[in-house]
Amino acid sequence: MGIFNLEEAKRESDLSAPELAQLEERVRREFEGDEMMFELHLSRALKALKEGWVTLEEALSEGVEV
Repeated sequence: MGIFNLEEAKRESDLSAPELAQLEERVRREFEGDEMMFELHLSRALKALKEGWVTLEEALSEGVEV
């Protein structure tokens, strides 16, 4: 189990499994080797998507800080 409740956030995101996998891969690339930072930023990205602050395309973009 991680530091953040990512499973609940993933369920609430309404993203498909492939979309979640893409988002996780993008965040993982940015924070390789740092599980806490990966979880934090994935949690932030999921919240931003849920709140409508960013689109999935924006969240997947390398130039967008999530």
